[in-house]
Amino acid sequence: MTSNRNTVIAPLTEPDFILTEDDFSRVRKMIYQRAGIALSTQKRQMVYSRLSRRLRELGLRDFSKYLNILDSSANGAEWEMFTNALTTNLTAFFREAHHFPVLAEHAKTCALPMTVWCSAASTGEEPFSIAMTLIEALGNRANGIRVLATDIDTQVLAKAQTGIFTMEQVSKLSPERLKRFFLKGTGANAGKAQIRPEVAAMVSFEALNLLDPQWAIKSPVDAIFCRNVMIYFDKPTQAKILQRFAPLMKPHALLFAGHSENFSFANQTFKLRGQTVYALNSAMPKLPARPAL
Repeated sequence: MTSNRNTVIAPLTEPDFILTEDDFSRVRKMIYQRAGIALSTQKRQMVYSRLSRRLRELGLRDFSKYLNILDSSANGAEWEMFTNALTTNLTAFFREAHHFPVLAEHAKTCALPMTVWCSAASTGEEPFSIAMTLIEALGNRANGIRVLATDIDTQVLAKAQTGIFTMEQVSKLSPERLKRFFLKGTGANAGKAQIRPEVAAMVSFEALNLLDPQWAIKSPVDAIFCRNVMIYFDKPTQAKILQRFAPLMKPHALLFAGHSENFSFANQTFKLRGQTVYALNSAMPKLPARPAL
């Protein structure tokens, strides 16, 4: 008879917390009302994974008690942590690279001062890519340009403001761009890259929720980058945001969307100008009539 003394039977593992259907429904409703994010039913595991960290930090064992804390204070500090936890931040330098030559050519036609609004700044790669593009396009004239970088997630904004990136994050940049726009990190930041002060000075970071009734945008802008943001909103929310973009745009301004986003449903306000690049409908020149065949 064969001995099984060395056989180890792993115990069945139970989840640390129970996320009920009611809890999950509450989470979906709350994040939609707070941030406009429409979570599908397939996002249950993501919700569990991200929010369970908050339960551990707060010493809670029950999702419903955590959600009750949020409900008990509409403006409580935990709402910020809740929103940050459920916000996805996927970014890279010069992501969707086809947009940046379009921005460069557009900048050459704009009067200074010029403002570009990056509405989902994440950890900073996108707004700094915008700043680098404008410096390359305009040289010293780029001093008259401001990049307003906003995001709903305060944690990633704090990281973006440091302007410090790992070598992996900058690995796909050309040696020329690395030399021109970055410094080698020293001390605690040794082995990292830091945005040069003159580039950082072009970018200002602010927390902004696209669902807020008031946006801190004081004057019309020359371009808006709203890329890979709308995919988290349903169509009515997308339409509301697009309608609010329009009056903030100068007549010639451009709106840059993500590769999987399509704003053709807003065709009374915006017209497709290039690959996921839109202009205000009123600003589009009329094409000459085609001769009859």
